[in-house]
Amino acid sequence: MFYIELFIYYILAINVITFVVYGIDKLKAKKGWWRIPEATLLLLAAIGGSIGAWCGMMLFRHKTKHWKFKLGVPLIFILQFALLVYVYVKY
Repeated sequence: MFYIELFIYYILAINVITFVVYGIDKLKAKKGWWRIPEATLLLLAAIGGSIGAWCGMMLFRHKTKHWKFKLGVPLIFILQFALLVYVYVKY
């Protein structure tokens, strides 16, 4: 049971962090400052922050025209959800 709670806290934290990072990158884009690499943004989505990434994309209108993000973030979410369902059903 402890592992489930830990997993939930991790998912919440990584999604909040990812959402904030997408917002920071949008601010940096507007100001013309040094940007956060796209690989970092996608990595945050891949390690569990796909919901935060999608919310950041929608709320900040950030990276919504880039095919890597437009297709990649939803695909990452689908894969993560499928894995979660598989693990839940198996165990």
